[in-house]
Amino acid sequence: MKIVVIGHHGRRDQAEVLARLLDAHLLMDEGNHGANAGHRRAIEWAAAQSERVIVMEDDAQPVAGFRRLAQLWLGRFPEHLCSFYLGTGRPPQYQLQIAQKLIDADKHHADHILLPRLLHGVCYSVPPACLRSMLGRWEKHKAADYAVGDAYGGMVVYPCWSLVEHQDGVSGRAPME
Repeated sequence: MKIVVIGHHGRRDQAEVLARLLDAHLLMDEGNHGANAGHRRAIEWAAAQSERVIVMEDDAQPVAGFRRLAQLWLGRFPEHLCSFYLGTGRPPQYQLQIAQKLIDADKHHADHILLPRLLHGVCYSVPPACLRSMLGRWEKHKAADYAVGDAYGGMVVYPCWSLVEHQDGVSGRAPME
């Protein structure tokens, strides 16, 4: 398993710290090309790798043991897009559906939910067999998370407990491992 961090030059120090922490490849946006372009670059890079890749934005904050936990989830769901961040607030139009699915998961002692769309680009992994075809379906005008999820076109696995937190706002705070 490999990790690629998508960094923005305005958060260079933070991106470099995160990439070092996770022994990850770093793709830096030096020209304000935007999140969509950054995620496409990450998918292109992932498609050239011989193993599964996790894509992580520079403002992700991994939980302790992230690499080991992510490997376990990817082993359980090798044919699914896995998102390691389930936000509880954004996007607002999905929060009722997320809450209902989490209640249902709790009732059935499940540790994950399935949603028809990637809601956040904070941290996710696409099955290697899907990467090339996704690039052919990529839509440059969409928000990055929707561009990824819509190009994938299938259900997304979300652990009920996120493996990363999302740092709000622009900050130089280092992630925690």
